[in-house]
Amino acid sequence: MKVDVVIIGGGPAGLAAALSCHKHGIRDIIILERDSHLGGILQQCIHNGFGLHWFGEELTGPEYAQRFIDQVEKAQIPYLLNTMVVDMDEDKTVYAINPKHGPIKIQAKTVILAMGCRERTRGALMIPGGRPAGVYTAGMAQRLINIEGYMPGREVVILGSGDIGLIMARRLTWEGANVKMVCEIMPYSTGLIRNIRQCLEDYGIPIRFKHTVIKIHGRERLEGVTVAQVDDARRPVPGTEEYVSCDTLLLSVGLIPENELSQKANLQLDPVTGGPVVDEYRQTSVPGVFACGNVLHVHDLVDYVSEEAEIAGYGVWRYLNGLASQLTRHVDMRAKIETGYGIRYVVPQRISGEEDIELFFRSDNIYDEGMVELTDGQKVLASKRFLRIVPGQMERFKIKKQVLSGIKPGGRLLIRWRSLA
Repeated sequence: MKVDVVIIGGGPAGLAAALSCHKHGIRDIIILERDSHLGGILQQCIHNGFGLHWFGEELTGPEYAQRFIDQVEKAQIPYLLNTMVVDMDEDKTVYAINPKHGPIKIQAKTVILAMGCRERTRGALMIPGGRPAGVYTAGMAQRLINIEGYMPGREVVILGSGDIGLIMARRLTWEGANVKMVCEIMPYSTGLIRNIRQCLEDYGIPIRFKHTVIKIHGRERLEGVTVAQVDDARRPVPGTEEYVSCDTLLLSVGLIPENELSQKANLQLDPVTGGPVVDEYRQTSVPGVFACGNVLHVHDLVDYVSEEAEIAGYGVWRYLNGLASQLTRHVDMRAKIETGYGIRYVVPQRISGEEDIELFFRSDNIYDEGMVELTDGQKVLASKRFLRIVPGQMERFKIKKQVLSGIKPGGRLLIRWRSLA
């Protein structure tokens, strides 16, 4: 099979990217989705809060997904469900398999990676103790309640203040569980401020910053956990241990972009985001391969995923029409963007400066009253004022192409925080 565009992943990023390609006149598209339905993780997110930016109204996850699925169906964009992509070459040959067609080989002119991300598990944390039932990732517990109809437990401790964990604290409370506490190893929440307020404070659920779980108790079923305060190096402080009885521990300790296929295709990866290094059109280091959504960097709002996927679709259109001929190699680009004081990561990491761009970034701590600046190492090219930036919230910074006109190919730019307090 030969196609213009293969989109790997039928979640919010893949659906929006397909519609963006279609909007730009591309018709030879196929979406490959490993699950039995389109929509991805949105299908189990039955809470509201989706769509405020994209649709201007508040939707649940399934409602948000269905709007894109309906548009894909109306545009007659083909897709294959239950289809697992198992390999991808640097020449954009995609290998997949499904029960209906067996092995599938697709030679594509372009590929959009939209595989999303997965949760960090107990194994990644190496918490001492037995292996009793009752230890779940927050997303798994969400699926059990919202899709399968099972209650994971009644006495709950949540480790990590990521958004899924915060939302599950409220969801479990609604179902009658006693959520005893949320422990966060950092001195701040890694979730959205609104979720702290709406999911914890509104229900009187305590959150303990600079605390973590240091032991799991129980043989057949979880009986309790030991929590402890941590110091600035995140090491448990002796004498602060506390036993908390519970039958359920939820882990909400970070998401990892799924980039095994990216590695097979020799894409350059960003060690901080875990996703591919891209330019402003979301083209990776392999010409014709694009990435968007949580496989690129973990987003806090799905609306931003859709927005980014639209950029990727536009980038595909440019590539297929020969407009990206100057962008096929990152080393030829005008500038590499590096992070300075206060900034944890930035996307895109390479820019051509041919059009206005928007930088997506996260801070490495909480900062009040200051400026985010883009510099060439000597002078400030652009800046934006913020009252506060926090690690749990992705921020944005628009750059006019005129300010980049003096940058020579191969240049280096720096994005940094400057306090005004």
